[in-house]
Amino acid sequence: MAKDTKAESDKKKRILLVDDDAEIIESLRLALQAKGHEILVARDGNQGLAITEREDPDLVILDMMMPKRSGFLVLEKLRRTRENPPRIIMITANEGSRHKAYAEMLGVDDYIRKPFPMDRLMASVDRLLGL
Repeated sequence: MAKDTKAESDKKKRILLVDDDAEIIESLRLALQAKGHEILVARDGNQGLAITEREDPDLVILDMMMPKRSGFLVLEKLRRTRENPPRIIMITANEGSRHKAYAEMLGVDDYIRKPFPMDRLMASVDRLLGL
């Protein structure tokens, strides 16, 4: 059994980045690829849902404010419709504590305010992926 656990942890983790800011996507992609993760990218909430359905990522890093479908709506749909939803980190420039409370009520795994130090995000990624 320990062998299976080792094989599972050695498997490359798939992370979906859902954000409409190209600079944030690129900096997150570079940092996460450097740690050996496979990166998928969606530029809005609808794309994020479609890619999650098709690719079944291990983790979703989700911006709150996006065109077409907000991070809240994506989070809610993933938690409501998937038997085994991916772990989800929500990132936002929004300062309001009401938004954080709402995200937590919807079942977000972590909530990080922008701008954030990259090591803060990496620590959350490692923790949620069990690395």
